[in-house]
Amino acid sequence: GDLRSVLITSVLNLERLEVDLFRCAGRHHWVPATQRLFGGQIVGQALVAAARAVSRDEQVHSLHCYFVRTGDPKVPVLYEVERTRTGKSFSVRSVKAIQHGKPIFTCQASFQLSQGSPVQHQFTMPAVPPPEELLTQEELIQKFLQNPNLAERYRKHLTKIQAEDVPIDIKPVNPPDIFSSEPQEPKQLFWVRARGYIGDTDMKVHCCVAAYISDYAFLGTALLPHRQYHIKFMVSLDHSMWFHAPFRADHWMLYECESPWAGGCRGLVQGRLWRRDGVLAVTCAQEGVIRVEQMANQSKL
Repeated sequence: GDLRSVLITSVLNLERLEVDLFRCAGRHHWVPATQRLFGGQIVGQALVAAARAVSRDEQVHSLHCYFVRTGDPKVPVLYEVERTRTGKSFSVRSVKAIQHGKPIFTCQASFQLSQGSPVQHQFTMPAVPPPEELLTQEELIQKFLQNPNLAERYRKHLTKIQAEDVPIDIKPVNPPDIFSSEPQEPKQLFWVRARGYIGDTDMKVHCCVAAYISDYAFLGTALLPHRQYHIKFMVSLDHSMWFHAPFRADHWMLYECESPWAGGCRGLVQGRLWRRDGVLAVTCAQEGVIRVEQMANQSKL
């Protein structure tokens, strides 16, 4: 439909307080069960602040972020922008997110004026069913809930997930059995898009929305080979993105996620966002803290 995406009207809407000082104007919207601010929201809002400090013709090509403190969902976030460099082709903006007088997040975003080049190549997009042939995350949960033999603790867990108001449409390509503790290859594929309408607008807007989307379920890829463990603590440490080609964040894109390594209570994940026509639009990377404990052997139903 033509309902405006809440990611534009609220979540990524910043109020300008001074020339390079902003505050998140909308409500925090979806907050994870951990009751910490969603990392993708902070990344997206920081990129909005950085984009407000460059010319319209400059487009974001990369950002590199560090999460340094836990975000508090009960108070607004201030975003302080430093105009680190403005060059002929590239500009760099540094952003600091502040709560309770302390930085919770730092980010450097680099912008580029459009330039052509004969040096071009990309990987090939994985062959997967189109989104129209797959069930949404909500539909998959509803199928599980229809099982009359489902244990009550699983029913409560799924009902809680179902009630979350995440402003993203998600269609897993090969949804894992959420009740199985069998190890899986550390790879997953989703079709993703922003809920609601964004339309043709400044490409920086779609990049900010993609920054929000990119952090959802990303780090969990590193846990797929270790499903016999219960998560005690999992949080992002850093997050990087490179933007390659124009895209619409309110159109279906394939999110290809993989985890090449985990160890030392950390996990590394890499991701690629593909347009439906096979063009590689965005590359992502993230490392996070992962602390686990052995799960008790329990009946699944």
